[in-house]
Amino acid sequence: QVQLVESGGDLVQPGGSLRLSCAASGFTFSIYTMSWYRQAPGKERELVARISSGGGSTTYADSVKGRFTISRDKVKNTVYLQMNSLKPDDTAVYFCNTRHYGTDYWGKGTLVTVSS
Repeated sequence: QVQLVESGGDLVQPGGSLRLSCAASGFTFSIYTMSWYRQAPGKERELVARISSGGGSTTYADSVKGRFTISRDKVKNTVYLQMNSLKPDDTAVYFCNTRHYGTDYWGKGTLVTVSS
């Protein structure tokens, strides 16, 4: 079965950096688009970044462009989210996602808190 396990969330000061990881298993990782979403307290879940199956195409939310970078490692079956210049507004639970034929699969999330 599809499993997505996020890690790397932490408490970080404004301006700091974090790298999130999502370890994927139970499906052919190399043929599916992977995404990171986030959900802040009291807000709806929103798309942060998406990467194509081959890694050649990426999409970012306007709010993170130039600060976040999504990447994937087909050997480790892992997708990453490098987050730089973090702001308090980036505080949220970050979720890994993949969609297979209309079905969404989610990890349990990892908490990122940006605060001084």
